[in-house]
Amino acid sequence: MLTTEEISEIETEATHYPRRDAVSIDALKIVQRRRGWISDESLRDIAAHLGMSPTDLDSVATFYNLIFRRPVGRHVIMVCDSVSCWIMGHDRIRKHLSERLGIEFGETTPDNRFTLLPIVCLGCCDHAPAMMVGADLHSDLDPRKIDARLEEYK
Repeated sequence: MLTTEEISEIETEATHYPRRDAVSIDALKIVQRRRGWISDESLRDIAAHLGMSPTDLDSVATFYNLIFRRPVGRHVIMVCDSVSCWIMGHDRIRKHLSERLGIEFGETTPDNRFTLLPIVCLGCCDHAPAMMVGADLHSDLDPRKIDARLEEYK
């Protein structure tokens, strides 16, 4: 069930759109920010509130790669795998993160601290390779920089 706060925030965002279903991404982001991910129950509740079918809303949620349909760690690390990042050392960065965290893409550390995911592009090709941790962009990466950055996220 959506909380009063979630409903209020969704309704505030809905005033910016001509149709209720147009606020669907914002609604998903609002609920995810409060709960960490979008469960099937949350998806059904949001869809009902917006007058959409759960299938239509799930299509939006699964298309948009920043909506998590499974539980994730406290910090989501998204490693850019664009052409620029590949050329500048994506494999080395991915391998270092996997070894350091003991997980592969799509997995979460046993302590629930980090989830490691690929992302198509972070838009900082001139500073490749890059990753995001939550909303924080880190670029010009090497193993030493990665280790220092990971220590910032407890």
